[in-house]
Amino acid sequence: MPRGRKPQGETPLTDAERQARYRARHHMLRRVVVVPRRKAAERRSRLERWHDATAELLALQADYAAWLEALPEALHGTATAEALQAIVDLDLETIAAVEPPRGYGRD
Repeated sequence: MPRGRKPQGETPLTDAERQARYRARHHMLRRVVVVPRRKAAERRSRLERWHDATAELLALQADYAAWLEALPEALHGTATAEALQAIVDLDLETIAAVEPPRGYGRD
């Protein structure tokens, strides 16, 4: 009694044909592993990241101050105006003046 599947065609497949069929079938199932690459910005030191973050906060605060000044008089009592005023009133200069400690000879 013969073992295995009956051939689909008139003759059985050769070893090379079977291998090609197997590879074609499993090629679509193969997962591609993507290793995330670190961005150049992530390689900055903590000190550089601190200075960049505080500079960005100061720039945003200036933008919000300009927005508050350009706000129409009718909107000065709204929640938007209050939120903008709260942002403008923050003392970010004090935060920017803080110099973080340097770490273990890496910075």
